[in-house]
Amino acid sequence: LDNVPTIEHVIVVKRSGREVTHTNKDIWYHDFIENMSEESEPEEMDSEDTLFILYTSGTTGKPKGVKHTTAGYILYTSYSHRTVFNYHEGDIWYCTADIGWITGHSYIVYGPLANGATSLMFEGVPTYPDVDRFWDIVEHHKVTHFYTAPTAIRALMRYGEEPVKKHDISSLKLLGTVGEPINPEAWTWYHRIVGKNKCPIVDTYWQTETGGIIMTPIATATPTKPGSCCMPFLGIKPIIFDLEGEEVTEPDEGGYFAIQAPWPGMLRDVWGDTERFKSTYLEKYPGNYYTDDGARRDEDGYYWILGRLDDVIKVSGHRIGTMEVESALVSHPKVAEAAVAPFPHKIKGQAIWAYVTLMQGVEKSAKLSKEIRMHVRQEIGPVFQPDVIQFADALPKTRSGKIMRRILKAIAANTEIGNITTLADPSVVDQLLEDRKKFDIEIKIE
Repeated sequence: LDNVPTIEHVIVVKRSGREVTHTNKDIWYHDFIENMSEESEPEEMDSEDTLFILYTSGTTGKPKGVKHTTAGYILYTSYSHRTVFNYHEGDIWYCTADIGWITGHSYIVYGPLANGATSLMFEGVPTYPDVDRFWDIVEHHKVTHFYTAPTAIRALMRYGEEPVKKHDISSLKLLGTVGEPINPEAWTWYHRIVGKNKCPIVDTYWQTETGGIIMTPIATATPTKPGSCCMPFLGIKPIIFDLEGEEVTEPDEGGYFAIQAPWPGMLRDVWGDTERFKSTYLEKYPGNYYTDDGARRDEDGYYWILGRLDDVIKVSGHRIGTMEVESALVSHPKVAEAAVAPFPHKIKGQAIWAYVTLMQGVEKSAKLSKEIRMHVRQEIGPVFQPDVIQFADALPKTRSGKIMRRILKAIAANTEIGNITTLADPSVVDQLLEDRKKFDIEIKIE
């Protein structure tokens, strides 16, 4: 904080009981509130007053300070929380997100509180102290609505069904996913094992910038398809563009995903950089908000998010999204989680490097590696068979559970890793780098 002279004080909560090193700026929270009133007069705000600024990393450049404002954001999060999840008085809401992430802001703090919801807050990871921690919490608190990330679901899948089945989770009425597209295999496990084939799943798509959910089924009202975020939420008008900027109207043709009209929860600016706000979101397709994601719409009008458009690998002239390869990998019965990255190849241009986490108890072997590669070949074709299968006990993830693909790409391509301070466990990278060494002889990196 020596380099931030505008910060005069830091409030410290005494929580763990450990000895801490104090600076002259530190103030104990319990001392600070000791003589304060239990009541506080609400401050009257203008509808467009800044509510908060949340920094989100872009694919390039410095993080963007996404600015949300008071009335529109709270209206949108409260309405979407109540509508999408069919929340009613008496329900117990459990969103597992980190509060520092937009999901924690929107669907732990603002939306549920505005609706007077009974919310359960969670700290830690789903596998500590035991791999059944989520289900123990659900049973103990009679949770009715459970909202988590696909990466958490895939991590728990590797431990099988028993940790779920040992608990009475019959209180659950609805399941949700957030953070990234969920592959059909994880969706099916979630629905069958956790939801007992009776709980609807709302696969939600949105961003820090959108403030709240913009693509989703409506609980109990929308028939779902595993892996699809289904339909636009109320008031959202999606559009898909091709490379020339023309609207894509044919079914199942992928393109650039945008929103045609504003909605109450959308960001108002990038803090201190309005030009970046315009160039990033508004200028690529004038009159539309650009998500920087790809999507396709099937013949039934259901939308499928293809992920970041820079998450595309071009092998021998053939383009494929990383999600498609990863979905093929995790459809193998011995694979719990997978992530892929491109690396330079003298003949193909790019080749596929796959990081694979196996189900608990499955032994790593060259035979299994070959078996997995052949499985991908059968699922999506020989062109997209990974050149490398690197077994990984864990993948580099942020505290919000997102896989840091930039790091995986750097490891595969043998280039500079860059900043890893946002990782939940930076030691994962050290192990991946150590294991990476054994492939140097096999792979021809330019």
